[in-house]
Amino acid sequence: MAPVIAIVGRPNVGKSTFFNRVAGRKISITENRPGVTRDRITVDAEWRGRPFTLIDTGGIELKSEDTMWKQIALQASLAIDTADVILFLTDGKEGLTSSDYDVAELLRRSQKPVLLVVNKVDDYSPDKIFEFYSLGLGEPYPISSEHGTGIGDVLDRAVEFFPKGESSDMGGLKIAVVGKPNAGKSSLVNKILGQERVIVTPIAGTTRDAIDTKFERDGKIYTIIDTAGIRRKRSVEDDVEYYSVLRAFDAVRRADVCLLVVDAAEGLTEQDVKIIGYVHEQGKPSLVVMNKWDTVEKDTHTIQKFEKQLAEDLKFMSYFKSVYISAKTGQRVEKLLSLAEEVYAHACFRVSTGALNDLLIDAMRINEPPSYLGKRLKLYYAAQVSTCPPLFVLNVNDDTLLHFSYERYLENVIREAYDFSGTPIRIRAQSKKEGE
Repeated sequence: MAPVIAIVGRPNVGKSTFFNRVAGRKISITENRPGVTRDRITVDAEWRGRPFTLIDTGGIELKSEDTMWKQIALQASLAIDTADVILFLTDGKEGLTSSDYDVAELLRRSQKPVLLVVNKVDDYSPDKIFEFYSLGLGEPYPISSEHGTGIGDVLDRAVEFFPKGESSDMGGLKIAVVGKPNAGKSSLVNKILGQERVIVTPIAGTTRDAIDTKFERDGKIYTIIDTAGIRRKRSVEDDVEYYSVLRAFDAVRRADVCLLVVDAAEGLTEQDVKIIGYVHEQGKPSLVVMNKWDTVEKDTHTIQKFEKQLAEDLKFMSYFKSVYISAKTGQRVEKLLSLAEEVYAHACFRVSTGALNDLLIDAMRINEPPSYLGKRLKLYYAAQVSTCPPLFVLNVNDDTLLHFSYERYLENVIREAYDFSGTPIRIRAQSKKEGE
């Protein structure tokens, strides 16, 4: 795995702005109030040809008794434990506080390389950073994350602490975990990883960012993305939550597979269907993960009843593949990675051109297309032109003659012949003159 740089400090010193500046894009949510970043946010980055993983953490308030601040401090401590180099960010405008001294003491105990970074120094002079020597962490590095000044000097020094001969594997299946608030997404991520990787509380909206975690299982590399709960538009309370939802949608777009987490005790809701519909529209293979299965009263027909209801509510994606789990007890959680690999393999499957043409020509003989104004759809040639999702292009006499219902018929024919469960497929007609 790549070397790790962790950014730590008390709240509101500009850690997320620094993170976004190094990442080259806006990943961590930045807002001028404490507590916006809560979990560990990671990104793969590179400096002078050296790849590394950069971790943004929530602001540390070690003396707070508040449950959320304690969880944030725990996440920061975990980041410190995994880091090769720690960047301790402080605020050059506000100056030192008691919290800075508390964090400095925590970092000294870690016995990790620590670079003291004084942020928000727009016009450098030695007087502006002199007091920071009192932290006992060596020479301060004055920077401005907002303007990008001084960051190169910090990274130049940081890479000197990287382990020698390390390389980064940037591959692996990207799995996004999406759903409504409180469906159990973060608990599921923690159970898969086998550690308290993301904050879990009963408070809706605890996860704010889309959190990427790279890990290895049975010799394979995966990246799992925990996302903020997606609520209805009218329920989104503030700008931070709005951007959190945008991050969740972005996570869907960049994922290879989506785990659609549903609270089984509550059942599939209108909002669940909308979220699943978005994943379908993005062409992503997916698993409908019915979580909290341990809380559902069951008899011998319970799963069949749930499956029937899912088929009714998800008519637009009859290809859905479901699994019934409990993130709390671990029931069937071990199956999720292999099932994710399976539906992704289906999305990557390619049908040979000859077999596809034989299949569709036979299907159109058995069930002829309906005629319209004396014209009937005629297929000249078909080919699968891409995967993820599979796209089938039909060269026909007139693309306006392909009615939605007949397109659905052809899709069903393809699905009966080949296993595309868990993944959408696309069919597109294009007009061609005979002989072209």
